[in-house]
Amino acid sequence: MTKLLQINITANWGSHGKIAEGIGNVALAHNWESYIAYGRWFNPSKSKLFHIGSMLDERFHGIMSRLFDIHGLMSKHATKQLIKYIEKINPDIIHLHNIHGYYLNYPILFKYLAESKKPIVWTLHDCWPFTGHCAHYMYIGCYKWKKHCQDCPQISTYPKSIVFDNSKRNFELKKKFFLLPKNLVIVPVSNWLEKDVKQSFFKEQQVIQIYNGIDIKTFTPYPNNEQVYKKYNIQKGKNIILGVASNWYRKGLDDFIKLANEINDQYIIILVGLNKKEFKALPEKIIGIARTENLNSLIELYSAATVFFNPTWEDNFPTTNLEAMACGTPVITYNTGGSPEAIQKDTGFVIEKGDIESALEKIDEITKKGKSFYREVCRTSVIKRFNKDDRYNDYFELYCKMLNK
Repeated sequence: MTKLLQINITANWGSHGKIAEGIGNVALAHNWESYIAYGRWFNPSKSKLFHIGSMLDERFHGIMSRLFDIHGLMSKHATKQLIKYIEKINPDIIHLHNIHGYYLNYPILFKYLAESKKPIVWTLHDCWPFTGHCAHYMYIGCYKWKKHCQDCPQISTYPKSIVFDNSKRNFELKKKFFLLPKNLVIVPVSNWLEKDVKQSFFKEQQVIQIYNGIDIKTFTPYPNNEQVYKKYNIQKGKNIILGVASNWYRKGLDDFIKLANEINDQYIIILVGLNKKEFKALPEKIIGIARTENLNSLIELYSAATVFFNPTWEDNFPTTNLEAMACGTPVITYNTGGSPEAIQKDTGFVIEKGDIESALEKIDEITKKGKSFYREVCRTSVIKRFNKDDRYNDYFELYCKMLNK
């Protein structure tokens, strides 16, 4: 029986963990064995789980990384235990996801992967694999990674270092070890990231782009929006401008505050995912929500909104755009990373970063045309391009091709 092993920071938890879970379920449906080795958080899984390391190891790794900027260079014992597990189950193919997060030693892991000669798929969800430090470079526009990272201007961002800048050596180590395996396929989750990968030290590797997808059966237009207006005490007839983020760092909160100062009384803004400090900065025209009670409450908001505004300054391929469109709501987003790639004709607009005037114009245009103009087109676009089942099958087909099945 063919065996699949996936390695990720989480198992069936968070967006990347759920992607690994979905891919594992496809493998199981084809009578494969599915295993997931994870570093930190998990939910029950249909795949067989293996926890890498311990909480003590993660904390020590985190402390050393904060002091010396050596993220991914600790956790030696945990990685050696993972290798013992790999040898025990003997998978036919190994699929890497996020290997950063203070739980793995990548030189040890990649040296082993190269020696094993097993086929490897590596899904890149951010830029960390080809930079000397950061997971995202676009906010400050640093392109040192194209040649050689050093003197990192983002040393205080994740994975934060408060003492040393080791970006030069980190870049050299990543280039040395990540290029060791010869049977490796890199999978960026957006066209934007694919272009970056091909300008990085991965440029000679095989690269196949596969989008992330969403559950189109779950994210579907909610038939009755009255409950949202009643729940949040919104006057009937007002148009909702919605924003959703799990973390608002560099996701455009300041832009929403600027927008709130410009919109007229026919609009109200609702923002989901705020912390206590962010709540205090909100003007009157913004309703803040820390978290929705459940997924259905989020779907109700997506469905009730006139427009979903995503003024992100740093992103790879945000699935919130897809979730809003699947619920029939058009999207306005900044020209940031892969965020524009979800937008097609009559599903929304792409504007330049910080252009609040254009945002206002597009919001008014969408409002005048009416939600009914966009609803079906938005949902159809997501069904055709971003159905998670189709995207998981893309991975399974890639596995079979690599295994010559």
